[in-house]
Amino acid sequence: MNKQIEKSIELLSHPDSLNYVCRQQEENHPMPSTDVIGRVVQLCRSVIFPGYFGNSDVNPDNVNEHIEQNIILLHQLLTQQIKSGMCFDNSTVDYTCKALEAQSIQIAADFVSQLPAIREILHTDVIAAFDGDPAAKSYGEVIFCYPGIRAISSYRIAHALLKLGVPVIPRIITEKAHSETGIDIHPGAVIGDFFTIDHGTGVVIGETAVIGSNVKMYQGVTLGAKSFPLDENGNPIKGIDRHPKIGNNVIIYANSTILGNIKVGDDSVIGGNIWVDTDVAPGTRLLQRKREEYHDLATGDHASKKKKHKEEEYREEKKRDKEQRHKKEKDREVKDKDEKRKEKVKYAPANLSGKYTMVFEKCKGCKSRNGCAKCRAKWEKKHGKIIQ
Repeated sequence: MNKQIEKSIELLSHPDSLNYVCRQQEENHPMPSTDVIGRVVQLCRSVIFPGYFGNSDVNPDNVNEHIEQNIILLHQLLTQQIKSGMCFDNSTVDYTCKALEAQSIQIAADFVSQLPAIREILHTDVIAAFDGDPAAKSYGEVIFCYPGIRAISSYRIAHALLKLGVPVIPRIITEKAHSETGIDIHPGAVIGDFFTIDHGTGVVIGETAVIGSNVKMYQGVTLGAKSFPLDENGNPIKGIDRHPKIGNNVIIYANSTILGNIKVGDDSVIGGNIWVDTDVAPGTRLLQRKREEYHDLATGDHASKKKKHKEEEYREEKKRDKEQRHKKEKDREVKDKDEKRKEKVKYAPANLSGKYTMVFEKCKGCKSRNGCAKCRAKWEKKHGKIIQ
């Protein structure tokens, strides 16, 4: 054997190089299968959207049989994968344990019982996608073709499994959808009904994000976290609430980034390419400054429109400068007047009833015309004893 190849084998097999990259498992203790999990998702889709996925020869006469066959196979495969996931999450679990088998069977059954509710909410997502896209010709086109519906359906399946306590499998499902569609939705996110993602490529929705009802977002949108807090050892603290909370009836346009545990209020609109890291009040429209279009090649008005645009910008700038100067002058006048007033009332003689009386800076709340004994004591402490 070639010496270079032998050296590579030796280095790759050395125990020190295998930390965290080699999983040691007992015999008959299998890893979850990404292929089988992909089959589970396909079976779920064939039950939720019969005829669009799986056997296309579905009609009212055989739909009950079609769903029954797919449900039975789905339950069997999902039970196996749940067992494997539990063993992956905890290496001390015995794959052949009867208690684990019974637990996995029950969790798979609990998931199957949620499929009607998952279909119902996915139906609202299909309606939202169809109503929000003028290019959509039918609900069938949205279900069968749109990457947003594929990613959202995978998310809703994964989220249901995560809520049932299934480890690893939900993340595999959403990451497979991420690879397929370019849309990355963490299964831990909470998303309301009538949710749609138009185009979708590059969308990221973090683990603790919460999205209300009737929300629409476009490609490249990020609902992410800011910098992670660290523990005393310098390691990121896991499990904290760190992603945005989006209200109802919100639209987020392409390539906008919303970071941190902040709130975007109901009925808000976030324009394209906007960076948001503070709360957004309900009904807000966050938009970039509107660009002035002044080129018109057809009429030859390019130069005149450009000149007009420059003049308007210059006038706006001069107006802002004038307002700032006026404000500074006014602030200076108020300050000077205040200083003079303080100097005047600090210590001054006043001729009252034919004799001089000292007038001091009054204490807070003092009602005496010339200052009370407390005013005088305060002044003398600061300026020295008065000799009359």
